[in-house]
Order: sequence, then C-alpha cells, then structure tokens
Amino acid sequence: MCLTCGCGLPHDDHGDPSHITYEDLKKAADAAEISVEEAAENLRDTLPRA
Repeated sequence: MCLTCGCGLPHDDHGDPSHITYEDLKKAADAAEISVEEAAENLRDTLPRA
C-alpha cells in the first residue's frame, strides 16, 4: 500500500488487496515489458490527464 499512502512498506497491503503494492506495479511493468521505474513514471505522467 505504501505506493499510495506513504507508509514506507511497499509490499504490505495492510490486509486490503485493493491497495497498490510494489508487486502490483511489478506485474503491470512486466506485462508492458518495461521497468518498474518506467511504469511509475508513466503513472505519474498520465494521472494529470485522467
């Protein structure tokens, strides 16, 4: 969840699978055949357009 809440625990969904974890981002990056860093950058760049 820390990918969204800032708790500093990137692998912990705090008991709620709706929270975004590092593993979620990694799966998405792998599906797109890009790095996790690039996936995060793409999210950041795309959100203002959503």
